[in-house]
Amino acid sequence: MLEHGGRLLRAAREHGIAPERWLDLSTGISPFGWPVPPIPAAAWQRLPEDDDGLIEAARDYYGAPHLLTVAGSQAAIQALPTLCPPSRVGIIAPGYAEHAQAWQRAGHDVEVMAAATLLTPPPRHDVIVLIHPNNPGGDRFDTAQLLRLHAELSARGGWLIVDEAFMDASPAHSLCVHTGTEGLIVLRSMGKFFGLAGARTGFVCAAPTLLDALHARLGPWTVSGPARHVVKLALADRVWQHAARERLHVASERLRMLLLRHGLTPTAGCAFFQWCCNERAAALHRALASRGVLTRLFDTPASLRFGLPGDDAAFGRLNETLGEVLR
Repeated sequence: MLEHGGRLLRAAREHGIAPERWLDLSTGISPFGWPVPPIPAAAWQRLPEDDDGLIEAARDYYGAPHLLTVAGSQAAIQALPTLCPPSRVGIIAPGYAEHAQAWQRAGHDVEVMAAATLLTPPPRHDVIVLIHPNNPGGDRFDTAQLLRLHAELSARGGWLIVDEAFMDASPAHSLCVHTGTEGLIVLRSMGKFFGLAGARTGFVCAAPTLLDALHARLGPWTVSGPARHVVKLALADRVWQHAARERLHVASERLRMLLLRHGLTPTAGCAFFQWCCNERAAALHRALASRGVLTRLFDTPASLRFGLPGDDAAFGRLNETLGEVLR
């Protein structure tokens, strides 16, 4: 199993600090989560039904002609390689490591590389996997460039997979609207922007043939009734979504400026996090954790990812702790 952010209970045991005393900045999940209302009893008592209006709400929100609901985009990340014949697969690096592991496990020939190398035309891979915006590398891509890449891949039966888990704060750059054509697959998640990581709900936007095959592989009832109920309401809440986007961008810029003041110049970032390459990353991670501040440590390259503090008090605590650690 690969390492991920959010292992708060493990950190609490390791450092002897109670979970409620931590400032957890390790995940990239928005601290401004959608306010979940009470869930009707029927959502718990009945099997989930596909015609409950969730797909329509998702289609309206994402602008995708066809979607499949999945148990978080992780479910699709693990299943998609099993639906593809043996292929040469290029995957962006640094990036979410589950992509490469899933394709390697399924027996494909996998190369991980920086975006500049991966996107050098003409593509030499059958499948290309991008994360947009990239996590943690922050890479962003031009829509026209990605559509040209998709056309080149699909012309010879290849796939372009774009993981848009962090796209909700900048939806104009999404490729979801273009996914009616074969060979373009976009993954979306409810975890980051809506702060609903525990609902384990995501969507795959792609052509119907691929979605049918993926649905058959994953089976029925992949997402629980309570999760479907909550997600459908969240996707329709346009007022909250508009305010959340503004709040995320403001908080991310505030975090960037805070890190700069302490000499931690962000290498990249997006509305959900700031990423700092630093040869002392491991030592900084340990020093912060010993004071109850949890960050996401990456080994290659040596770096820390800082999620967003959720309020003034959290920003103040991070500022004070960085001052102690970097003094």
